[in-house]
Amino acid sequence: MRTALIVLALGLLPGSVFAQQAPAAQAPKTFISAADVSALAAKAKATRKPDQANLVQPLLQLAPYTANLEYRAGVANAAVHEKEAELFYVVDGAGTLVTGGKLTAENRTNAENLSGSGIEGGQSRHVSKGDFIIVPENTPHWFSAIEGTLTLMSIHLPRAGAPAR
Repeated sequence: MRTALIVLALGLLPGSVFAQQAPAAQAPKTFISAADVSALAAKAKATRKPDQANLVQPLLQLAPYTANLEYRAGVANAAVHEKEAELFYVVDGAGTLVTGGKLTAENRTNAENLSGSGIEGGQSRHVSKGDFIIVPENTPHWFSAIEGTLTLMSIHLPRAGAPAR
């Protein structure tokens, strides 16, 4: 009887082990077409709530990098990313980007990011379609004015392990 139970248990074991295995990790998304980017921008415009200043949608993902589409229709909070630089490409629209200075009404949003209602001081720069901007880590940045809407691609670039050359 005991041997029969062991054989029965062993016979059932593989099925239960396979049934409990985690699903395979999703493959990284490393390409998006211009048509897909346009469709995401149109979707952002259509689904953004009236009180939502910024709608962010992922474009590409290859850990530790994620490229996002940001659709901005209003002024949102200023930010500081303590361990990542942020690269912006202006897809469409225009606005004013302030970098440097000091966050106003600063608060911690998570272990590596600060937020604020704006920036005191800093350098204001008009940005528009086709512009590329890199904001170094630990640098306050804020889109202080949006002219209509502003569509951006943004990539957070984690701090490199080796010193820059």
